[in-house]
Amino acid sequence: MIVLEDLHIAGMLKNRRLARAIADVGMYEFKRQILYKAEQAGVQVLLASRWEPSSKTCSCCGWVNEALTLSDRVFVCLECGNVQDRDANAAINLAALAQ
Repeated sequence: MIVLEDLHIAGMLKNRRLARAIADVGMYEFKRQILYKAEQAGVQVLLASRWEPSSKTCSCCGWVNEALTLSDRVFVCLECGNVQDRDANAAINLAALAQ
């Protein structure tokens, strides 16, 4: 199973600091290709809602850090003390959605 986040690309392109990098990546084309190839191979694709707080939720205990900003690169849980990279934490949470 492949899990993809359904990101709001149009909104991200309005941020002039991120716009060029996001436009260069071609996220829509990447998503289209993943869906196409997965269908050919018989692999299930799960699209996580854009409102899923995957990077703000602790992968150990489920606590949600509402104050986490995009510039915060390390996730620190105030409930259980879990400290890890923000993106790794989000990846663990997205993988848990597949189960």
